[in-house]
Amino acid sequence: MKMKLAFKAGVLAAMLACAGAAQAELTIGVVMSLTGPGSGLGIPAKNGFALWPESIGGEKVKLIILDDATDPTQASKNARRLVAEDKVDLIIGSAAVPPTLAVAEVALESQTVQLAISPIETAEGRDAWTFRLPQSTAVMAGGVVEQMKKLGVKTIGFLGYSDSYGENWLKEMQRLAGAAGIKVGTVERFSRADTSVTAQALRVVSSNPDAVLVVASGSGAAMPHKALIERGYKGKIFQTHSAASRDLIRLGGKDVEGSYVVSGPAVVPEALPDSNPSKKLATDFVTRYEKQYGAGTRNLFAAHVYDAQLVLQKVVPEALKKAKPGTPAFRAALKDALENAGPVQISQGTLHYTAKDHFGLGDDARIMLTIQNGNWKAVNP
Repeated sequence: MKMKLAFKAGVLAAMLACAGAAQAELTIGVVMSLTGPGSGLGIPAKNGFALWPESIGGEKVKLIILDDATDPTQASKNARRLVAEDKVDLIIGSAAVPPTLAVAEVALESQTVQLAISPIETAEGRDAWTFRLPQSTAVMAGGVVEQMKKLGVKTIGFLGYSDSYGENWLKEMQRLAGAAGIKVGTVERFSRADTSVTAQALRVVSSNPDAVLVVASGSGAAMPHKALIERGYKGKIFQTHSAASRDLIRLGGKDVEGSYVVSGPAVVPEALPDSNPSKKLATDFVTRYEKQYGAGTRNLFAAHVYDAQLVLQKVVPEALKKAKPGTPAFRAALKDALENAGPVQISQGTLHYTAKDHFGLGDDARIMLTIQNGNWKAVNP
C-alpha cells in the first residue's frame, strides 16, 4: 500500500513538474490583419515570424495567430480571447491602425503588454501597456516636411484615409509644415474600403498644390496615387511609411515613378553607411526574409515583427528574474523591463522606451526614398 502511495505521489510530482514547465512557456498572442483592406500589411508581418528563434530567454515560444480581418470589433474579440482563454504573456499586433487601437484598449484593461506594429496615437494614459515598434507619425512627418523644404514646396494638398491614421498625419503635417512656412491647402479624405477616389483627386488637382501627400497603406496606397496622375497632376507626390512596400511599386507601375516615400532604414540597408548601427541588423533581416519569400519582398511590417524578437530577447530575461510566464507578475515585470531596458538596437534604429515614451524611436529611424526604374532609391543616404 505504501509503495502504491509512493508511486502515486511520484506520478503526481512528475505531472506537476510537467504542468509547471508548460506554464513557463512564453505564450504570445498575435492579432493580425490577414484578410480585408489591411492584409497587404498583415500578411508580410505574419511572414516575419518565420525569422524568430524557437526560444527567447530560455523559454520556448508559443505563437497563437488570429486574423482580425482589418476589423476593430474582431480585433477586440481576438485580443479578449487571447487574454481570457489562452492566458498570453503579451500581444503583438495589429497591422492597420483601427484594429491596433482596439487591441490597445484590451491591453490596458487586462494589463497585458502589447507590441504594436502600427504607429497608433492614443489619448493620454491609454497606452500604458502599449509599446510601438514603428516610428511615430511626428518623426516621419518631420522627414516629409524636411524633404519638401529642400524641394522648395510652398503648398500641399492632402489626400488620405478618413480614419485615425489619416487624421494623425493631417494634424502633424499642419503643425510641422506650418512651422516651416508651407501651407496645407485642400484636404480630401477617403475610407480604406473605397475603390475609387476620382472626385477627391479632382478637387486636389484643381487646387494645383506644389506637392500632394497621400496617406494610405500597403496596396491601398497605389489607387489614390494613380488617381492623381490620371487626373493630370504634375507636381510632387509623397507617401507615408505605411506605403513603403513593394505593393506600391507593383500596383502603381510607371505612375509612382519619381514619387517620395518616407520609410524606416530596413527597406534599404544597402544605402546605409557601415557606421550606421542598424545596418547589420537591417541587412540580416533583408537577407533572411528575401531568401525565404523572394527577391524584393522586404517591407517595413515584416521588419517590425523581426524587431519584436530583438526587443524581447533583451527584456524577457529581465522579466524572468522577477516572475514566471503565465502570471500577472510576469506581465508587469515585462512592462517594467521595457520601460527600463535602455537603448535597444533594432533594424529601424535605436529604440529607447521610457515610462513616458512608448514610441522610443527618433529622427535616426527614418530615411527618404524615391522610386526609380521600379525600385527603391535612397534620396539622402
